[in-house]
Amino acid sequence: MWGMVRRELARSSGGEYVLVHQQEQHGVRQNSANGNQHRGFSMSSDDDMIDITTTGTVTERSIHYDDPGTSHLPGVTYCMGDGEGESLCYQRTSILQHVAADGDEIPGIGQYEDFHTIDWQRDIARDRMRHRYIVKRRQNSLFDLVKGAHDAWSGWVCVLLVGLTTGVVAGVIDIGASWMSDLKYGICPSRFWFNREQCCWSSNETTSFETGNCSDWLTWSEVLGQSRTGAGAYIISYLMYIAWALLFASLAASLVRMFAPYACGSGIPEIKTILSGFIIRGYLGKWTLIIKSVGIMLSVSAGLSLGKEGPMVHIACCIGNILSYLFPKYGRNEAKKREILSAAAAAGVSVAFGAPIGGVLFSLEEVSYYFPLKTLWRSFFCALVAAFVLHSINPFGNEHSVLFFVEYNNPWIFFELVPFVGLGIIGGVIAAIFIRANLYWCKYRKTSKLGQYPVTEVLIVTAVTAVLAYPNPYTRMSTSELIYLLFRKCGVTNTDDLCDYNRNFTDVKSAVDLASAGPKVYRAMWLLVLALIFKLLATVFTFGIKVPCGLFIPSLCLGAIVGRIVGIGMEQLAFNYPHIWVFSGECSTMKDCITPGLYAMVGAAAVLGGVTRMTVSLVVVMFELTGGVRYIVPLMAAAMASKWVGDALGSHGVYDAHINLNGYPFLDSKEEFAHTSLAADVMQPKRNETLSVLTQDSMTVEDVETLMKETEHNGFPVVVSRESQYLVGFVLRRDLNLALAQARRAVEGLRPSSLVLFTSNSPQQPPQPGTPAPLLLKNILDMAPITITDQTPMETVVDMFRKLGLRQTLVTHNGRLLGVITKKDVLRYVKQLDNEDPNSVLFN
Repeated sequence: MWGMVRRELARSSGGEYVLVHQQEQHGVRQNSANGNQHRGFSMSSDDDMIDITTTGTVTERSIHYDDPGTSHLPGVTYCMGDGEGESLCYQRTSILQHVAADGDEIPGIGQYEDFHTIDWQRDIARDRMRHRYIVKRRQNSLFDLVKGAHDAWSGWVCVLLVGLTTGVVAGVIDIGASWMSDLKYGICPSRFWFNREQCCWSSNETTSFETGNCSDWLTWSEVLGQSRTGAGAYIISYLMYIAWALLFASLAASLVRMFAPYACGSGIPEIKTILSGFIIRGYLGKWTLIIKSVGIMLSVSAGLSLGKEGPMVHIACCIGNILSYLFPKYGRNEAKKREILSAAAAAGVSVAFGAPIGGVLFSLEEVSYYFPLKTLWRSFFCALVAAFVLHSINPFGNEHSVLFFVEYNNPWIFFELVPFVGLGIIGGVIAAIFIRANLYWCKYRKTSKLGQYPVTEVLIVTAVTAVLAYPNPYTRMSTSELIYLLFRKCGVTNTDDLCDYNRNFTDVKSAVDLASAGPKVYRAMWLLVLALIFKLLATVFTFGIKVPCGLFIPSLCLGAIVGRIVGIGMEQLAFNYPHIWVFSGECSTMKDCITPGLYAMVGAAAVLGGVTRMTVSLVVVMFELTGGVRYIVPLMAAAMASKWVGDALGSHGVYDAHINLNGYPFLDSKEEFAHTSLAADVMQPKRNETLSVLTQDSMTVEDVETLMKETEHNGFPVVVSRESQYLVGFVLRRDLNLALAQARRAVEGLRPSSLVLFTSNSPQQPPQPGTPAPLLLKNILDMAPITITDQTPMETVVDMFRKLGLRQTLVTHNGRLLGVITKKDVLRYVKQLDNEDPNSVLFN
């Protein structure tokens, strides 16, 4: 009978049992640890360690196996008796994360520590094993069928929830920021929760961007008993503007410092790094979401030179991260979670600009590292849902998702491609100046005492910004309002100085015809030049302070100012010289052939493209903003010219530059590696140095613990023996720690002298009474690590790290292990070749 049992056990493999103790009786045994009863069996003296992979119940006659993938609880003892008074008892010590529907056997196996990179191949393989197991069980019962269906649609449900939540949060932020921004100017006494525009709607009065007042809206000078105009009213309004700005900025900085330090900045550099496989615990947490949402409203309302559109990507990714934990398929697998985060990034841009297609392309072009076709579809769906929800909320009251939506109808002249390309060149130059100046200031902040007083810096920047911004009407208004003012066309109802043209308003049909600019237009142009200089300098010092701050809106504003100035110049050139050959066709009839607002839009795209190095997604975003298909060519020309100039003057966009500044481990797939070096030049340790390894069957628990204490490596190669150095596999330090900790709790008889085995082969000699129980850890071993030879070109190695998302690769020579190349080694080597500090990489 026992021979049959032994043969059945011999066929199995994978699950591990170790010798716990010998018992002098046979039959039914009681485990003192857990009270479970087990039927006794005998085994002959030449039987060695039993290795069972499938679960089952052992009886006197046969072994009944259940479905694969389920596992015994740790600590259950199995006794085998020979029928003559002696038995050997074995206890389960398997610590493999069996791919079961209920998750990992040991909590934490397969997860990662903070500031570590993930192993894409390993996580994707884990998900495929889990999926195969679920598909296999579908036929077993109706419950398993429903479970399989839920697993199939969980990704779509997750991105649906992300889109819905992102749209709602974006609507709240837009409404809150608009209301608080207007608090700097006055209040609506009858309905204090109304902003200035809504207050004037209720009285059926119109308001302009410059005055912004109606009878129902009271300025702070009127609230304090003064008149609306005059020197006293101006001083009161000036002081109240500064006071509100300081209040909002101090609240934003204090909330960030006390509750969520990760809520500061744009967040896009960190999002790019996280999506490339880096772990930053807490960066996408619930506190970061709350404080970033509240803080961005306060920061924008303070009048700082920043925008809320960039941080919306961070906020959407926080929502995606939080909601992914509702679905274990994504919450427990870092590689799968990044598919949800890519879709969330698309939704963030979708609600920021009302551009769902541009959001998808932004996620694909700018932030995502791994973007399979399924993620493209889900990102599109997520962006669509988010845009629909925001459109339903209608935060701006104009049936559009952004404040500066405009529509143009006039076609552009072929000759205008020259000024459009010129705007692209100017945008690239402005972007390069801004990036260099901002990086210099951020480096100074990190290395000086200024970085120790973040709240003080915020208050100083806010005070200087408010004092200098108020006198100029174009810097006093919010940046989004200024962009809309620069984008829009001049009509009969426009009263701004930019529309002071000498037109014949007696005839409505000729009201928009080409005309000479009045004196107010030239005054407005000088104010815009001053606003350009001020905005550029203010943004340099603002981007990077410890409040939520985006860069999209300030960049668009800088470009829109330049574009509007160039557009007015082209318009007046066409008016004064209508018969020269470039204008002889469209402008000879004095029709309105030049649209200055179009130049503002093209200039905005040029500067934003130069700052971020976006191309395709930028053009689509700007196209969705205006709704005009006919302006794609000017936008493309300006975007490409801006990128070429920006790349010529500086190799990185602002986000990549801040990734390098902060030392994040990011391998940019757009950069080329042209150095002729080999893997042997980069691997650690160097030749003739000792490599820290584990052997498959000759190390004790004490040896393993000593090795981990003496080294800080995040993983260890496993070899056959120190003499042969033939590779067996690779084990992660975290998994090894968790396995040892679990074994100490669950395994009786585990001693420091117990052997640690990374092999399914049994010991040559049968276990003797009193011998320490061996610990089988084969199941935490990666049996198929990525390996290369020492003669592999580093160009190939870098491509493998980029495209496969490797965490490390092992270097061999004729099958023998020589060393390891980690992602940090590659990053350090690249920085060293670029004459940068290789120790600046922030990486454990």
